[in-house]
Amino acid sequence: MLQKLAAFPGVAGPVVVIVMDGYGLPANDAGSAIAAARKPNLERLFATCPNIRLRAHGTAVGMPSDDDMGNSEVGHNAIGAGQVYAQGAALVANAIADGGIWAGEAWQQIVAGAKAGRGVIHFIGLFSDGNVHSHIDHLKAMVLRAKAEGVASVRIHALLDGRDVPETSALDYVVPFEAFLAEQSTGGFDARIASGGGRQYITMDRYDANWAMVEKGWKTHVLGEGRQFPNATAAVNGLRASHPGTIDQDLPEFVIADDGQPIGTIEDGDSVVFFNFRGDRAIEITRAFVEADFDKFDRIRYPQVTYAGMLQYDGDLQLPKRFLVAPPAIKDTSGEWFSKLGLAQFACSETQKFGHVTYFWNGNRSGKFAGETWQEVPSDVVPFEQRPWMKAAEIADAMIAAIQSGQYRVLRCNFANGDMVGHTGNFRAATMAVEAVDLALGRLLKAVEAAGGVALITADHGNADEMFELDKKTRQPAQNPDGSFKAKTAHTLNPVPLILFDAASGGRLALRQTETAGLSNIAATVAALLGYDRHPAWDESLLVTI
Repeated sequence: MLQKLAAFPGVAGPVVVIVMDGYGLPANDAGSAIAAARKPNLERLFATCPNIRLRAHGTAVGMPSDDDMGNSEVGHNAIGAGQVYAQGAALVANAIADGGIWAGEAWQQIVAGAKAGRGVIHFIGLFSDGNVHSHIDHLKAMVLRAKAEGVASVRIHALLDGRDVPETSALDYVVPFEAFLAEQSTGGFDARIASGGGRQYITMDRYDANWAMVEKGWKTHVLGEGRQFPNATAAVNGLRASHPGTIDQDLPEFVIADDGQPIGTIEDGDSVVFFNFRGDRAIEITRAFVEADFDKFDRIRYPQVTYAGMLQYDGDLQLPKRFLVAPPAIKDTSGEWFSKLGLAQFACSETQKFGHVTYFWNGNRSGKFAGETWQEVPSDVVPFEQRPWMKAAEIADAMIAAIQSGQYRVLRCNFANGDMVGHTGNFRAATMAVEAVDLALGRLLKAVEAAGGVALITADHGNADEMFELDKKTRQPAQNPDGSFKAKTAHTLNPVPLILFDAASGGRLALRQTETAGLSNIAATVAALLGYDRHPAWDESLLVTI
């Protein structure tokens, strides 16, 4: 059990953790939708409450290097677990570097399954080097290994990014990769991109928000249905010409065909690897491939394939059962230990981030701990820039009701606006997203104060803080040839805030800034506010009692 603190009994009321998704702290305000937003509540908090900066990217959240941006998955892992684990990108890179991935049973089954069938391995996944869901270098290594092991044919189903990388950068990946595949297609080995489309248009839905996306992906990748092109480079150029102004993540589906025949339909006896390492946007398409009694849409044809994920995307549900690299085994999360203390916990977000305050927060665990209550607010299925307020008001309603019930000692929520709207590249919509969160925050904090509680307000990574690509030298927004600013849709490398809202103790509580302070310090800080010492595995508390 966690031990009681000798010098501080804990606050009398509830402890509330509020995650403002995508809210970073940039070095300057150039291109920042956060700076441009009207946010009186946040400005008052920064002016009157203890606040520090936390690292939320790179090695601080388990990524391979500090050049790697953070993301919501690893951010919530770190917040909930109180410790840093090597995450998907690092795990896969290490497994490729030491050869462990090829020696594993799953890869050997993928190769054997292909050879026993038509000799085809299909690779489906996000086609970029954003290192958030996938990395193109991992795909390249698997293509080379497939050729070395005598596989006859590789077909790639490329989901265009424009979200974790610049918004219209698809050709930067497609053109050299098609050249690479052409170079490798010798000695009877045949490797080509077979289909694709924007990641927000097909395949990569999450949290059951829009199964129609997955159905489009199934029809594209498996059945070969879609507008036909001779190669992926022509597809990107053609779709941009027919859909002017559409960024990569929203481009429609495409199919590569020879003489009107798709080159990469998925058939009985093929092997399929979904090469994303991050789980949230991999689960639904995985279910379509592995569930015999699948009922989310009519698959029309259900090929019998040897299927593997890059990682296991849901350990509790065993999805998929075959995976190339073992995910981090996250133990001793704050949710688990607060449950052991008998503390009732409440978690809430809308659909788009519900899994982050539940599954990822609890260490990639689908089930609830004893005493946990989860409340999901269904997200609207509309483009986020068209409704940038999203479900901030409804999340605040649910949190206020939970606080006023008096049932819960620890509560947490995620406001998704800054991230989901930030990813659209729409600056004005992003300012409205920040303003919506500010309004909700003002209401929620009144309930915290009335209950005699405290709140920790933070973020999992940056996004809305840099809505334009910045010139590396001047750090000012870069411009397109027509004078417009180049939109940035990816996460940032900026730190995030940690604000302590404490209206009950008379200023006796503060926060300590350290050089290494990061998201993983939040769990121990919450424990300290509850009057408990940290678990030995957790990073140190940042709470100071005066």
